[in-house]
Amino acid sequence: MGLSAVRDLRDVRAAAGPEELAALETDVLAGFVLARASAGLTDGTIQSDVGHLEQVRAWFGRPLWEMEPADADAYFGTALREAAKGTRLGRAQALKVYFLFLELRHKVEIHQMTGRVVQCPIDEMNRPRGRTGAALRIPPSAGQVDRLFAGWRADLAVCRKFAPTARNYAAARLMADVGLRVNEVRRLDLADVKWELGRFGKLHVRHGKGSRGSGPRERMVPLINGADRTLRWFVEQVWGHFDTDHTRPGAPLFPSERKTADGGCARLGDDRLRAALAEAAARHLPDRPDRLTPHVLRHFCASQLYLGGMDLVAIQETLGHAWIATTMHYIHVHRTHVEDAWITGQQRAAARLKGL
Repeated sequence: MGLSAVRDLRDVRAAAGPEELAALETDVLAGFVLARASAGLTDGTIQSDVGHLEQVRAWFGRPLWEMEPADADAYFGTALREAAKGTRLGRAQALKVYFLFLELRHKVEIHQMTGRVVQCPIDEMNRPRGRTGAALRIPPSAGQVDRLFAGWRADLAVCRKFAPTARNYAAARLMADVGLRVNEVRRLDLADVKWELGRFGKLHVRHGKGSRGSGPRERMVPLINGADRTLRWFVEQVWGHFDTDHTRPGAPLFPSERKTADGGCARLGDDRLRAALAEAAARHLPDRPDRLTPHVLRHFCASQLYLGGMDLVAIQETLGHAWIATTMHYIHVHRTHVEDAWITGQQRAAARLKGL
């Protein structure tokens, strides 16, 4: 049997000139921007990545596909040696994503025109370190949160401005009950409350935080944990102090005292809501050393739902996390939860050994 001749069917091309390479570089970057936009990333995230790439390109002086690990060593070890940690990490991430795009879309084309094999210059040896996990936020106990809201509720009878105080109380209660972010709360419209859905009603969160700058991620949040009662009280008894037109398009669920040009209510600002929560905590939880923020209430909600028996996947869906690993960082157990689980495990092990 004779050996067959194998011929590459791709066109044989001469080495590309400077103008052709410059045109290819421009086209590749434009394709990168379009691909990232197609993935749903926000304009700000794409512009940030492109800005990082342009900074590296200006230092390197040649097309980025020519960059090798030794070049990245010199760049991050010398040019960015004293740069801020966030700058180093952002630039390295932009390079990694760009080279992934090159390998997926243009690897063959670049090899044909230049003879180079595209390879990411960032590897485990020179990858900038320094990324730390989210700060550990220890939420208050259930007793402390009960004391906070009981005192805040009592303030409603003696406060100087009932409607703003009741609004801040209801918004904070919502964050503690179903774990909404502060910007998700303030951007809710009155029409986003869907009383007819589910057993308790649901909230249509249209401005949920996206993952890695991917833009708003919508979700439906059930009004569990008593959130339905708090919200119904607020809408029926308090909302009318701000506005009388429940049918106004775009009417905010949590209005400000300020009016818009069309006579409607402006939307509550996140600074006012943060300040109101901090003031209430200072009055009713003076022994708590850590500052109570909306995000800490979100951690409290996740922990209480878990202690109440809700599974992690359901908590992930409620909080709007893209990854369940993120949800796990929100779970903080008080009292003897871990110890009790350990004792239960020991009892199961002992039971298996009986009779041996």
